[in-house]
Amino acid sequence: MYVRDARQDDLSGITALYNAGLETTTRAWTEIPYTVSERETWLAAQQRSGWPAIVAVQHDDVVGCASYADFRDSVRWPGYRRTVEHSIHVREDHWRAGIGRAPMSDLMTRASQAGLHVMVGGIDADNVGSIRFHERLGFVEVARMPEVGEKFGQRLDLVLVQRILDASLV
Repeated sequence: MYVRDARQDDLSGITALYNAGLETTTRAWTEIPYTVSERETWLAAQQRSGWPAIVAVQHDDVVGCASYADFRDSVRWPGYRRTVEHSIHVREDHWRAGIGRAPMSDLMTRASQAGLHVMVGGIDADNVGSIRFHERLGFVEVARMPEVGEKFGQRLDLVLVQRILDASLV
């Protein structure tokens, strides 16, 4: 497995990762699948903004992807300019195989090198595996927001985790 910047030819794999479990889980609070075209627009925006989009590749298959972007709107609210929100997706048949650690380490290193100070993640409270994964990477739970989401007719709690980035990452 290796990690690299996402490319156009990765978009179908990235789209599949984002869509996995949409119809059966609350990991993502939408039932509307992404299209490859929407992911293409997202990747172009990431690249224009200088935000990373990273893939984990094994045997020419995209098995993980990670990215970060603005937390809130740092143009309108410049006080947030050193804080980013990240996203990480790993193909389910590769969970607990160390696939997520490499792209997240790369993401945190890039954020630190870019002068960013805090990385934030929002996780469905029922996704205990993701919360534990983030804890192993040094993230701490900083908020639990009851019933702020809804899917499948049930109210959902959001867990916010964050990691303060420091020079030890570079």
